[in-house]
Amino acid sequence: MTARTPTPARLRADACPGALQTHAAADGALARVRVPGGLLTGGQLRALAAAARDLGDGALELTSRGNVQLRGLADGAEAGLGDRLAAADLLPSATHERVRNVLASALTGRAGGHVDVRPWVRALDAGICADPALAALPGRYLATLDDGRGDVAGLGGDVGLLALSPAEVALTLAGTDSGLRAHPDDAVALALAATRAFLDERTTQGGTAWRLAELDDGVSRTRARLSGRPGVTVDVPRAPTLGPVGPATQRDGSVALVAVVPLGRLTADQVELLAGTTDEVQLTPWRSVVVPDLAEDAVDDAAAALHRTGMVFDADSAWTRVTACAGRPGCAKSLADVRADAARAVVDGALPAGGARQHWAGCERRCGRPRGEVVDVVATGTGYRVGWS
Repeated sequence: MTARTPTPARLRADACPGALQTHAAADGALARVRVPGGLLTGGQLRALAAAARDLGDGALELTSRGNVQLRGLADGAEAGLGDRLAAADLLPSATHERVRNVLASALTGRAGGHVDVRPWVRALDAGICADPALAALPGRYLATLDDGRGDVAGLGGDVGLLALSPAEVALTLAGTDSGLRAHPDDAVALALAATRAFLDERTTQGGTAWRLAELDDGVSRTRARLSGRPGVTVDVPRAPTLGPVGPATQRDGSVALVAVVPLGRLTADQVELLAGTTDEVQLTPWRSVVVPDLAEDAVDDAAAALHRTGMVFDADSAWTRVTACAGRPGCAKSLADVRADAARAVVDGALPAGGARQHWAGCERRCGRPRGEVVDVVATGTGYRVGWS
């Protein structure tokens, strides 16, 4: 394992928002609801849609960690939101709510992969919430549970599980193979041990780092705190820039539809439509939604209904290559309404840089910028500056 150059010491505490600890934005408070594995039932979707309508601006934002955000909340709305989320089983622990960041392979258990990681999602989340010490994890902590298809293991999780076969799982630390192995039945216990080891090493080094990769020799030192069965290290797959899009045939013969959500923003009406289409959806790191378990004769009608609301099922659509920060009016630092400008460019066929993968940002901070090679389209107050970086 190669030691990484540590990030300079953080000078402020991690203030990553949650459902109960919101962020003050220009358009009101912003709440982030953790959705481990991106898995949401129909009832939970309806609860989120109602909360967005009653307490926020009427929409949900999808994040690159498969979570959801509500914007435009009034001062003091946190208590009411917390009650709604708890009733929908979306807030199992008030003390741990910001650290429940868990990504899972898209379509896991339905198509592709060596194992179904959905049981891992539930077990890891329950294990984190059951350990009072783990409430001290930074809000940026991330676990990645990859079923072997290689879609989320490369997203830089602090702790991760990567299925190498139906019988062997690799533990990853800061997106690299730790060399430790476990049977799938024991994998979550190893991930929890690694999470505790990360927290212990973080405390030893002063307790200011937001991510394992920021610690001084963090991977090696965290690994040294663990015991387990060693294996030959492997290269962790690079994460794709785009996840699955469109229909996918499941093992059971039914069909999953994967819909890209333009700029990651779902209206409450769209959320309720999703809730009425299937019993469970999965949100992905690519700001798309997996709508699974559809009968073959129901796929066309479901796709048409969702497409009419603006969801995208074409992997070649320009919407799959465009992301944006909040922009005006949500962010006081933004110099433009970047979402409206980006949407207009897509509709008019006028995307810069030949329509290459691009991120529109209202200021130099470029919040929400995706990983990998991407063109920056940055507002300057007198237009946009376009360039690769």
